[in-house]
Amino acid sequence: MSRRRPEGTPAAEALQGAVTAIAAAGCETPRLDAEVLLADVLGVSRERLLTDRDLLVVGPAVRAFQSAVRRRAVEREPVAYITGRRAFRHLELKADRRALIPRPETELLVEAGLKLPQGAAVLDLCTGSGAVALALKQERPDLDLTGSDISAPALALARENASLLGLDVAWLHADLLDGVPDRFDAILANPPYVAEGERAALAPEIARHEPPQALFAGPDGLAAIAALAAQLEARERVATVAIEVGDGQAERAGELLAESGFQSVRYEVDLGGITRVVIARRGRRLS
Repeated sequence: MSRRRPEGTPAAEALQGAVTAIAAAGCETPRLDAEVLLADVLGVSRERLLTDRDLLVVGPAVRAFQSAVRRRAVEREPVAYITGRRAFRHLELKADRRALIPRPETELLVEAGLKLPQGAAVLDLCTGSGAVALALKQERPDLDLTGSDISAPALALARENASLLGLDVAWLHADLLDGVPDRFDAILANPPYVAEGERAALAPEIARHEPPQALFAGPDGLAAIAALAAQLEARERVATVAIEVGDGQAERAGELLAESGFQSVRYEVDLGGITRVVIARRGRRLS
């Protein structure tokens, strides 16, 4: 007697329906989004979705996938918030609305940190989910890492990520450098840098779902960067600063750091061709 085939929707069919819905909503990467969501619901790899022709979407997975697709297509919720996870360098981080979703361009801050001297004390300022501090600690365990943020919920998420990953990073609740001990050799920062006037132009994924306090920084987007540069003038121990900036902000950010006593300023370009990170050093302690 032949076995009765379980009832359900073939994964390929479910996937195609999701791609159609997500594409119709105007999302930029509908197939990738659909594959990630279905793989998450089924608890399988994306590769298996494409190779296992017998894979079915059955039972509770049907409703779970429908809900995930609705959140993506109708509410334009980011995939990372739906799945609760985001890859960043060699790590998989917990992701939710308490902090910005880590972006590939922010890996440039980690790369700047990898060049620091042995045993340097490093502050990951505006740490959010803790991505930069945790990635750097994993790749350079000799560094003394601290992450700080003005947002208590973001810091809670960072601590959760540190615990899940088993990485030893200290955490500090602070507004930029206010109240921060003067013990750091280097500061890596991903501060808010979106101008208030650009709010309406942001993708729905960002404008509707990511925390606004981590995005917006005054009329020109430079308020937080300017405030940080001013604070750094009195922090002579800080030999190296790397700051992520928005499109068109790098030159002014470099000028602000030069005015604060940093003699060497250079720039790093991201994969999109945007000058994304400003790295400044004081002449006495070049790394």
